[in-house]
Amino acid sequence: MLVSFINWITDRVGRKPSVVAPLERMRIRPDGSKTNPLMIQFFTWDSLNERVSWWKHLEEEIPNLVEQGYTQIWLPPPNKAAEPEGRGYDAYDLWDLGEFARKGTIETRWGTREELLSACNIAHEYGIDIIIDAVLNHKLGADRHETFHAVPCRPENRLRTSGPVREIQGWTGFDYPGRGDKYSSFRWNQAHFTGVDFDNQTKTQEIYRIVGAGHEGWSRNVDAELGNYDFLLGIDIDHRHPEVQEDLLKWGNWILETTGAGGFRLDAIKHFDKKFLLHWIQTVKQRSGNPNLFVVSEYWSGNISNIMPYIRHFKGETAFFDVPLHTNLYHASLQREKYDLRQILKGTITQVKPGDAVTFVDNHDTVVGQSLESWVEDHFKVQAYALILLRGTGYPCVFYGDLYPNKECYNEDVAANLRLLVKARNKYAYGESRDYFAQRNSIAFVRDGNQEHSGCVVILSNKESPTFVHELRIDVKKDNAGLAYRNLMASDERKVQVDENGWGNFSCPANSVAVWVKDG
Repeated sequence: MLVSFINWITDRVGRKPSVVAPLERMRIRPDGSKTNPLMIQFFTWDSLNERVSWWKHLEEEIPNLVEQGYTQIWLPPPNKAAEPEGRGYDAYDLWDLGEFARKGTIETRWGTREELLSACNIAHEYGIDIIIDAVLNHKLGADRHETFHAVPCRPENRLRTSGPVREIQGWTGFDYPGRGDKYSSFRWNQAHFTGVDFDNQTKTQEIYRIVGAGHEGWSRNVDAELGNYDFLLGIDIDHRHPEVQEDLLKWGNWILETTGAGGFRLDAIKHFDKKFLLHWIQTVKQRSGNPNLFVVSEYWSGNISNIMPYIRHFKGETAFFDVPLHTNLYHASLQREKYDLRQILKGTITQVKPGDAVTFVDNHDTVVGQSLESWVEDHFKVQAYALILLRGTGYPCVFYGDLYPNKECYNEDVAANLRLLVKARNKYAYGESRDYFAQRNSIAFVRDGNQEHSGCVVILSNKESPTFVHELRIDVKKDNAGLAYRNLMASDERKVQVDENGWGNFSCPANSVAVWVKDG
């Protein structure tokens, strides 16, 4: 008896505390709200508005977004880019939000600092949170080059060199004339970077690892792809340098205070020193006094086994975009009816760690012609959105390019159906979710609803036959006996009558989505 008690005490003391899933404790909707939360990525790669600046366009759309049920807006990087039309991922100065005359412009691609802050204020008034895209891995567009020693590395394996140490000229000096010491007095030089991709002396494009006093080489706390994936592009930041760490930490809290934002989207974290990144998230939360700060990270891999070590490392401090689910959706769209829909969630963050999963169908990088091209084809786009918006696991993000007219990827029919699905999420998709994943070309799930919302029945099909109609017998529970359901996605008046035991014969046309809701 005593031995058993000692073993029990030892087990309880030695057991690691459980990690609370990030989506269970982060703010993803207004405090006190019981409505389904929803994020929108409010830009595409080539976003511009012909009439007003992007920030002004955002400000004008905020009331519409709130009315539709969106609770968070992910903005493009607001910082000054290396080029006038740069998107901000070519980060030049994080502290310049469109205020100083540098790189041929005062405003950023998206507008001026005043326009950004005005949009953020309107968002705050409407109770919708702004999410800042933080580009902390690299810099571009230095003000001057410096001379130092470096060694070229093989692009397919950055741990192996392709030549001897040599003297190069790298664009690593950032002096920020015009801004001066406003907001930050930190000045970057070669000591603050691990590598560059251009030798100005020989005009040679290669991956150069900087060597010499004070340089420790590539960080070992990064992804192992290509041997070591510390270097992504441009001028790679050394996150182990104490001056770098403090400036990035100060910026994190400054951008939150300046914009009133509710969190961050972290760009390209597989290339980032993950020990410092965890410290950065925890410190920014602590300094801001906001333990519920929203953070989502981009780790781009379709393989769940690559992502899980990162999820464990970050201990619930950040959610992750469900790239494996996007990959499954993409393959499903390519394979059409040959794809077994029963496997659509296999190997996804949504399946394994749903409280960590920010789900999406497409984004600015997956559009045809972009760096991570993997566009979910239009014939399957609505089915994909129905899965992430209505099923009840993961936290969905809608892509601007699928919702608003644009020259890159817009489909009017997709956008119209997407608006209906967002409406269904806001009004009906609540309560327990029960899956009917029994057919290869047609899967279904039921949301049972709650006291305020009546629930729904959702059916997805990838069958290609134009005349085929799926018929599924589904239990909606005895509480709904005798009630009629209508298909929110169809214009016809057909109804489904629920029998005395709570069962109904629900249908879905081939290659489409049906969302059955209570009539009346």
